[in-house]
Amino acid sequence: MWKPATPPTSNQPNSTPAPNLTQNKPTPAPAMETPRSAAAEPTPAPANRNAVLNTQEQATIGKSLVIKGEVTGSESLYIDGKVEGSIQLPGNRVTIGRNGQVSANINAREVVVLGKVRGNLNASDRVDIRNEGSLTGDVVAQRISIEDGAFFKGGIDIRKPGQQKDSKEPVSIESSAVAAARA
Repeated sequence: MWKPATPPTSNQPNSTPAPNLTQNKPTPAPAMETPRSAAAEPTPAPANRNAVLNTQEQATIGKSLVIKGEVTGSESLYIDGKVEGSIQLPGNRVTIGRNGQVSANINAREVVVLGKVRGNLNASDRVDIRNEGSLTGDVVAQRISIEDGAFFKGGIDIRKPGQQKDSKEPVSIESSAVAAARA
Protein backbone atom coordinates (compact mmCIF):
# COMPACT_ATOMS: atom_id res chain seq x y z
CA MET A 1 0.00 0.00 0.00
CA TRP A 2 2.86 2.39 0.55
CA LYS A 3 4.08 2.34 -3.05
CA PRO A 4 0.67 3.23 -4.52
CA ALA A 5 0.14 5.84 -1.83
CA THR A 6 3.56 7.43 -2.43
CA PRO A 7 3.24 8.03 -6.22
CA PRO A 8 -0.16 9.74 -5.92
CA THR A 9 1.43 12.19 -3.51
CA SER A 10 2.69 14.07 -6.53
CA ASN A 11 -0.93 14.44 -7.81
CA GLN A 12 -3.82 16.43 -6.36
CA PRO A 13 -5.38 13.49 -4.53
CA ASN A 14 -2.55 13.92 -2.07
CA SER A 15 -4.89 15.08 0.65
CA THR A 16 -6.61 11.75 0.94
CA PRO A 17 -3.47 9.53 0.77
CA ALA A 18 -1.60 11.85 3.15
CA PRO A 19 -3.89 10.96 6.06
CA ASN A 20 -3.52 7.29 5.05
CA LEU A 21 0.28 7.69 5.16
CA THR A 22 -0.09 9.35 8.53
CA GLN A 23 -2.23 6.44 9.67
CA ASN A 24 0.30 3.97 8.25
CA LYS A 25 3.26 5.78 9.85
CA PRO A 26 2.11 5.20 13.43
CA THR A 27 2.17 1.46 12.74
CA PRO A 28 5.89 1.55 11.74
CA ALA A 29 6.58 3.97 14.60
CA PRO A 30 5.82 1.33 17.24
CA ALA A 31 7.95 -1.06 15.18
CA MET A 32 10.69 1.57 15.30
CA GLU A 33 10.14 1.95 19.04
CA THR A 34 10.78 -1.76 19.47
CA PRO A 35 14.27 -1.48 17.92
CA ARG A 36 14.77 1.66 19.98
CA SER A 37 13.90 -0.43 23.02
CA ALA A 38 16.41 -3.00 21.84
CA ALA A 39 18.92 -0.20 21.37
CA ALA A 40 18.05 1.02 24.86
CA GLU A 41 18.83 -2.43 26.28
CA PRO A 42 22.59 -2.18 25.56
CA THR A 43 22.65 1.27 27.13
CA PRO A 44 21.80 -0.02 30.62
CA ALA A 45 24.34 -2.85 30.22
CA PRO A 46 27.33 -0.45 30.26
CA ALA A 47 25.71 1.39 33.15
CA ASN A 48 25.57 -1.91 35.04
CA ARG A 49 29.21 -2.58 34.20
CA ASN A 50 30.12 0.87 35.48
CA ALA A 51 28.19 0.15 38.66
CA VAL A 52 30.22 -3.03 39.12
CA LEU A 53 33.45 -1.09 38.61
CA ASN A 54 32.34 1.53 41.12
CA THR A 55 31.66 -1.06 43.81
CA GLN A 56 35.09 -2.58 43.25
CA GLU A 57 37.41 0.39 43.43
CA GLN A 58 40.55 0.09 41.33
CA ALA A 59 43.48 2.46 41.13
CA THR A 60 45.52 2.77 37.94
CA ILE A 61 49.19 3.53 37.38
CA GLY A 62 49.36 4.87 33.83
CA LYS A 63 51.93 4.19 31.10
CA SER A 64 54.04 7.26 31.78
CA LEU A 65 54.21 6.86 35.57
CA VAL A 66 57.29 5.51 37.37
CA ILE A 67 57.04 4.63 41.06
CA LYS A 68 60.03 3.71 43.20
CA GLY A 69 59.29 2.58 46.74
CA GLU A 70 56.51 0.80 48.57
CA VAL A 71 52.95 0.68 47.28
CA THR A 72 50.31 -0.11 49.92
CA GLY A 73 46.57 0.32 50.06
CA SER A 74 43.15 -1.24 50.39
CA GLU A 75 41.93 -1.27 46.80
CA SER A 76 42.77 -3.17 43.63
CA LEU A 77 45.55 -1.84 41.41
CA TYR A 78 46.12 -1.86 37.65
CA ILE A 79 49.73 -1.15 36.66
CA ASP A 80 50.51 -0.02 33.11
CA GLY A 81 53.67 1.92 34.04
CA LYS A 82 56.86 1.06 35.94
CA VAL A 83 57.03 0.10 39.61
CA GLU A 84 60.20 -0.71 41.56
CA GLY A 85 60.16 -1.72 45.23
CA SER A 86 57.34 -3.64 46.89
CA ILE A 87 53.57 -3.88 46.45
CA GLN A 88 51.51 -4.75 49.54
CA LEU A 89 47.80 -5.06 48.75
CA PRO A 90 46.58 -8.08 50.73
CA GLY A 91 42.94 -8.87 50.04
CA ASN A 92 43.00 -7.08 46.67
CA ARG A 93 43.84 -7.76 43.04
CA VAL A 94 47.00 -6.51 41.33
CA THR A 95 46.95 -6.52 37.53
CA ILE A 96 50.10 -5.80 35.57
CA GLY A 97 48.94 -4.51 32.18
CA ARG A 98 50.57 -5.20 28.82
CA ASN A 99 52.77 -2.12 29.12
CA GLY A 100 53.49 -2.72 32.82
CA GLN A 101 57.04 -3.35 34.02
CA VAL A 102 57.29 -4.32 37.66
CA SER A 103 60.47 -5.03 39.57
CA ALA A 104 58.99 -5.75 42.99
CA ASN A 105 57.79 -8.39 45.38
CA ILE A 106 53.99 -8.48 45.30
CA ASN A 107 51.69 -9.53 48.15
CA ALA A 108 48.01 -9.58 47.15
CA ARG A 109 44.90 -11.76 47.06
CA GLU A 110 45.10 -12.17 43.28
CA VAL A 111 47.80 -11.28 40.74
CA VAL A 112 47.24 -11.13 36.98
CA VAL A 113 50.35 -10.74 34.81
CA LEU A 114 49.96 -9.37 31.28
CA GLY A 115 53.27 -7.46 31.22
CA LYS A 116 56.70 -8.08 32.75
CA VAL A 117 57.35 -8.87 36.41
CA ARG A 118 60.68 -9.51 38.14
CA GLY A 119 60.08 -10.46 41.75
CA ASN A 120 58.35 -12.93 44.02
CA LEU A 121 54.56 -13.19 44.12
CA ASN A 122 52.64 -14.11 47.25
CA ALA A 123 48.92 -14.47 46.52
CA SER A 124 46.39 -15.63 49.08
CA ASP A 125 44.12 -16.85 46.24
CA ARG A 126 45.49 -17.10 42.69
CA VAL A 127 48.11 -16.04 40.17
CA ASP A 128 47.35 -15.77 36.43
CA ILE A 129 50.15 -15.41 33.91
CA ARG A 130 48.52 -14.58 30.59
CA ASN A 131 49.90 -15.43 27.15
CA GLU A 132 51.83 -12.17 26.74
CA GLY A 133 52.94 -12.10 30.39
CA SER A 134 56.42 -12.66 31.74
CA LEU A 135 57.30 -13.58 35.32
CA THR A 136 60.76 -14.16 36.74
CA GLY A 137 60.45 -15.08 40.40
CA ASP A 138 58.90 -17.51 42.85
CA VAL A 139 55.15 -17.91 43.29
CA VAL A 140 53.28 -18.80 46.48
CA ALA A 141 49.54 -19.19 45.91
CA GLN A 142 46.55 -21.52 46.30
CA ARG A 143 46.02 -21.65 42.53
CA ILE A 144 48.13 -20.73 39.50
CA SER A 145 47.33 -20.47 35.81
CA ILE A 146 49.98 -20.13 33.09
CA GLU A 147 48.67 -19.67 29.55
CA ASP A 148 50.38 -20.90 26.40
CA GLY A 149 52.96 -18.37 25.24
CA ALA A 150 53.59 -16.99 28.74
CA PHE A 151 57.13 -16.84 30.13
CA PHE A 152 57.79 -18.11 33.64
CA LYS A 153 61.08 -18.76 35.40
CA GLY A 154 60.97 -19.62 39.09
CA GLY A 155 59.49 -21.91 41.66
CA ILE A 156 55.88 -22.61 42.58
CA ASP A 157 54.58 -23.30 46.07
CA ILE A 158 50.91 -24.26 46.16
CA ARG A 159 49.48 -23.69 49.63
CA LYS A 160 46.14 -24.58 51.07
CA PRO A 161 44.32 -21.92 53.12
CA GLY A 162 45.90 -21.52 56.54
CA GLN A 163 49.01 -23.52 55.65
CA GLN A 164 52.20 -22.21 57.26
CA LYS A 165 55.15 -21.05 55.22
CA ASP A 166 57.62 -23.69 56.47
CA SER A 167 55.23 -26.66 56.69
CA LYS A 168 56.22 -28.10 53.28
CA GLU A 169 59.17 -27.74 50.98
CA PRO A 170 58.49 -25.69 47.84
CA VAL A 171 58.39 -27.68 44.62
CA SER A 172 59.93 -26.09 41.56
CA ILE A 173 58.86 -26.82 38.00
CA GLU A 174 62.24 -28.36 37.17
CA SER A 175 62.02 -30.92 39.98
CA SER A 176 58.42 -31.90 39.14
CA ALA A 177 59.36 -32.30 35.46
CA VAL A 178 62.31 -34.57 36.40
CA ALA A 179 60.07 -36.63 38.69
CA ALA A 180 57.51 -37.04 35.88
CA ALA A 181 60.28 -38.11 33.46
CA ARG A 182 61.52 -40.79 35.89
CA ALA A 183 58.04 -42.27 36.41
